Amino acid sequence: MEFSVETLKEIQAYAYFFFTGLLCVILYAYIYHLYNSEKKGKKDYEKYSNIALDDEVDSTPIQKDSHDEQKQKNGAN
Repeated sequence: MEFSVETLKEIQAYAYFFFTGLLCVILYAYIYHLYNSEKKGKKDYEKYSNIALDDEVDSTPIQKDSHDEQKQKNGAN
């Protein structure tokens, strides 16, 4: 089963169009997910984007570590 060069280029063009559309759908789904979860109050992603600007050792953490919460419950250090 051999394809001609024209057929391979045509398949490549269709694949390029398909994957470009697929990546656009994934991008918009991700943007919708971020918008929807911030609107519902699950997470505030603006705090996470501020990490690059506020990068000091003594900066307050954005969210507590689950290990710290378990230590506080158990009373261990």
